[in-house]
Amino acid sequence: MTVPARAVGAPGLQLRLGWGSLLVLGVAQILGAGVYVLVGTAASLYAGPAVTLSFLIAGLACLLVGLCYAELASSVPESGSAYSYCRHTLGIGPAWALGWLLFLEFSVAASLLAVGFSGYLGSLLADLGLILPEAISTPAIQLLPVDGGKSLVVSGHANLVAAGAVLAAGAIVALGTSRSSLANMVLVVVKVLVLAGFIVVGATAVDPGNWSPFVPPNEGGFTYGWEGVARAAALLFFAFLGFETVSTAAAETRNPQRDVPIGILGSLAICATLYVLAAVVLTGLVPFRELDVPDPIALAVDRIGWPQFAVVIKIGALAGLASVLLANAFGHSRVCYAMSRDGLLPDAFSRLHPTRNSLWIANLLLAGLAAINAALLPISVMADLISFGVAFMFAMVAISLIRIRSTQPERPGRFRVPLGGVRIGGVWLGVVPVCAIVMSFAMTLPVALDILQQARNGDLLPVVLLAVYAAIGAALYRFYGRDRARRRSA
Repeated sequence: MTVPARAVGAPGLQLRLGWGSLLVLGVAQILGAGVYVLVGTAASLYAGPAVTLSFLIAGLACLLVGLCYAELASSVPESGSAYSYCRHTLGIGPAWALGWLLFLEFSVAASLLAVGFSGYLGSLLADLGLILPEAISTPAIQLLPVDGGKSLVVSGHANLVAAGAVLAAGAIVALGTSRSSLANMVLVVVKVLVLAGFIVVGATAVDPGNWSPFVPPNEGGFTYGWEGVARAAALLFFAFLGFETVSTAAAETRNPQRDVPIGILGSLAICATLYVLAAVVLTGLVPFRELDVPDPIALAVDRIGWPQFAVVIKIGALAGLASVLLANAFGHSRVCYAMSRDGLLPDAFSRLHPTRNSLWIANLLLAGLAAINAALLPISVMADLISFGVAFMFAMVAISLIRIRSTQPERPGRFRVPLGGVRIGGVWLGVVPVCAIVMSFAMTLPVALDILQQARNGDLLPVVLLAVYAAIGAALYRFYGRDRARRRSA
């Protein structure tokens, strides 16, 4: 077993987690934005009732990638997850590129989750007779209808409620792993029970007419039709990102060779089932064109006509999103810990609290960055940024598995991906990792084409954000991280 390097001058991360804790961590991270936030956008803008098929397609792609993660996590049990795997197999340059993508994914995911949290909180308070002012609960940039389409406009507001949710999650995780794990356990139990209640009760009130047509006719581009189903699957790819967080905890797991695969594959199976069932009920309760809101489950339970039940469901949704915010903050800080340990990020990101053993500085810094995004950007832009990067990250993980099997075929580790593979010219080509690469790039294509179409229509924000982020990453690596990493390695 590879023992991770420790942060200089600080105690090491402690081995506190078992398979049960990892399963909770995975469910906590996965079961959130996909069902509480993104399913409405995916159904309304792209797939209609066929969003259930989009979930199945995205889930299959993530299962293939999850199997790759499970083998790598059992062979390379370190903090940093995909970043650490890439560093071990492909070198520091590709590892930096992947780590920089991970930084983007976790940061924007936290912002998106917080926007959803703000939406559900506003809906719950409205049920109680309190209205959140738009000035503090809507983003500075909004996607609004313009001449039969939609365009990004500056509102003059800032979603301070969402920003506050991100900061609170970062502060809780900064208190220490044991405290945040206990809070996560409670929130996970609440959100699973409440979501199950929504599925059972909602199933009695669905209108089958809302499912027809199941695959709406294409209206141009990726708006409905099978093109829309594929576009929604690419969007919902992000909804399963939580198993990435399980692998970031490998260095704090007592038996990573056994426990990490259980946590990854178990949480994927549980959440995929709940996603599909919830999507069926949601599109049966509300016509799909009305679901482009940050709180689609809240909208659906209001249609049932049980005010008290609606309040319970919204509380459960808040608990669910809060648990994902905590799990996301945990995973993000562990990736930054690994990158800082290697010299690619400042040492502050790997500095542990002397008594709480938490990455408190990293947690607070990362929460501050995510809070800025949450206050400014709309859900649709953030979802595209995440989905675009996740697919490349997953493909790199599969490539890392091919590399490590090709060069170190006898490396210890209990879990192996199924279906085998063949060796061609000394390179092991496994069925699972090759299919994972194909599926990952298939998920990327609709998002890339749609972003280019938006740019042609004058909405340049997604392209500009991606270009600026890539330029910052290249500059940081060239003028700061590369030489520090080489010196530290030597």
